[in-house]
Amino acid sequence: MKKIYLAGPDVFQLDAIELGKTYVKLCEKFGFIGLFPLDNIVNFNQKKEEIAKEIFLKNCELIDQADIVIANLNSFRGKEADSGTVWECGYAYAKGKDVYAYMEDTSSYLDRFKNSEKHLKDEKYIDNDKQEIENFNLPINLMIACSSNKIIEGKLEDVLNILKDR
Repeated sequence: MKKIYLAGPDVFQLDAIELGKTYVKLCEKFGFIGLFPLDNIVNFNQKKEEIAKEIFLKNCELIDQADIVIANLNSFRGKEADSGTVWECGYAYAKGKDVYAYMEDTSSYLDRFKNSEKHLKDEKYIDNDKQEIENFNLPINLMIACSSNKIIEGKLEDVLNILKDR
């Protein structure tokens, strides 16, 4: 059975352990082995910096074991995906892993800005902080969109449903 690393900000949910178990069972239902970051056993009786490094290394090991990474790229604390999840996708891509993602809204990144948040200037869209808004008809920054095999509008189950036949 192929192994899937389940990347996403879901690890920050208050019920993250239970959510992870649900995701792993869902993977099993579709014929995969799910690897959830919180499945790692971490020694929390050490300095915070050492805990962070251990979590980092163990998550890298899980990605190394995986055949596929499925990432939740929904907006997290703003308009962008969770930076840790984005890093995991890049790491997986660099390791030659297949990377699939899901988002509730796959409309273009530009379209997700309210009219009051974007302004046309010299044929470019600028945000309220006077920064150019990426406009490539992609749902997320081109670096993550182009490194993903596919970004699916929906949820984890929708990605698994597509992958089960491959």
